[in-house]
This record gives sequence, structure tokens and C-alpha cells, in this order.
Amino acid sequence: MPDARPEPLRVAFVPGVTPGKWERIWRERRPGGRLELLPMTQADARRALADGTAHMALLRDTSADDEFHAIPLYRETPVVVAPRGSEVAEIGGLTLDELRDVEGLPLLEVDLVEGTGADVVELVAANVGIAVMPQSVARVHSRKDVVARPVVGAPDTGVSLVWPTVKAHPLCEVFIGIVRGRTANSSR
Repeated sequence: MPDARPEPLRVAFVPGVTPGKWERIWRERRPGGRLELLPMTQADARRALADGTAHMALLRDTSADDEFHAIPLYRETPVVVAPRGSEVAEIGGLTLDELRDVEGLPLLEVDLVEGTGADVVELVAANVGIAVMPQSVARVHSRKDVVARPVVGAPDTGVSLVWPTVKAHPLCEVFIGIVRGRTANSSR
């Protein structure tokens, strides 16, 4: 007899997002699993949603449109990643304008659409510059030779759960309920 259960729900997630708590709850409520978590860059996760490789994705700064639903989940604090022992590392709490004025350490561009941020942290560790990124990304790529300090007044980023408006996987609603904190006995 063929398996009548739907295919596994595949959820892509971007660097810094940690879906482990939601996966644990999923497995407690749905013994037998059938949830696959797929780490990807932002661009790859968007492509995976578009081509059906992923059914849902945890993305940065995404809002709903005609093609995708989006539920904002939380906001992320920006930090500056700087070489340990640098002026920026010692001061902390600088504004973006103050960071641009630090002599000898240019502000490096962080591409979290196509990249993961790891390459930029490598450059910071090599004393090439400093970089502003979401705190969760800095935490994922933390090293002994760099530090992360809060940036004052810089725009934060958001993380949203995103899925297609058409032909959504039948288990999307279950995952949405878990992410939103609904109990196993919720009527919705």
C-alpha cells in the first residue's frame, strides 16, 4: 500500500536563523518526522520557493506580495564585527557615521542575499576592515580574533516565514502554528 502522507515539508532558512526549536516541537507533535530543514543563502532560498524545492522559508526582510505569504517573526539587532584589539572593538556602541570615520578600517559590504557573511568575517579577522551585520549572523561566524559590538541607530533587519500563495504544501498550516506558538490542542 503506497504512503498516503504528504511529502516531507521542506523549510529553507538563511544564515543566523536557528529553526531548531520549531523542529523539536514539530518532531514532538508529529512523530516520524517528515520535516526537512535546508540551510541556504537568501537568494537560493527564494529560488527554492519559486521552483518548489522548498515549501517554506525563513528569510530576512521579506513582506507578503501576490506570489508569497509572509509572517514577520522577529527583528534582529545590528552589530559591527571588528578585529579584536581594534579601536572599534574597544569602544563599541558607535553609530554608522562614526564607524565610517574610523581611520584605517573601511566599512566592508556584507552581502546576505548571495552570501552567508563568512567571507566578510574572514576579511575582518585579517584586519582588512569592519562590517555591520545582524547579530545572529555575527554569532554564527564568531571567532576568537573578532568581536561584535552593538551599532547605535542602525536599521535592524527582520526575519519572516514565507510560503507560496498558490499550491501551498498541506503541512504549511501545521508549521505556521508551531512558529506562532500555538499549542497542540489549538483549534486552528
